[in-house]
Amino acid sequence: MGVYPLRTALDKARELELDLVEISPKADPPVCKIIDYKKFLYEQKKREKAMKAKATKVIVKEIRFGPQTDDHDYEFKKRHAEKFLKDGAKLKAYVFFKGRSIVYKDQGEILLLRLARDLEEFGKVEQMPKLEGKRMTMFIASKNTKK
Repeated sequence: MGVYPLRTALDKARELELDLVEISPKADPPVCKIIDYKKFLYEQKKREKAMKAKATKVIVKEIRFGPQTDDHDYEFKKRHAEKFLKDGAKLKAYVFFKGRSIVYKDQGEILLLRLARDLEEFGKVEQMPKLEGKRMTMFIASKNTKK
């Protein structure tokens, strides 16, 4: 449009029935732009919405074990974990210790490490087993990025 002194820019904006928007107030002289402010906000919101839609959404699936989970239950849950990882989800596997079963935390860690070993062709361990309160948690990220 052109470079105008502030008073003239205000007059020019009124004449065009648009808004005078200060872009960079710290510059010397301050930088302003004559635009339709409502339209500017609308387009900015539209751009943000498009960016948000393009962003990948991470799905986290959880599988819970007990410290003394038997082989059949382990295999059943392992098959579910395989399916989750094949679908591109992130897996949170945890062992929940009830009451005094916290004394078996080594068994819980062995169980989670066994799961990590069995699932290494579908995903890679993002966080090794870590005890937080009464839960020992491990994260496995999918190698397959299917949507």
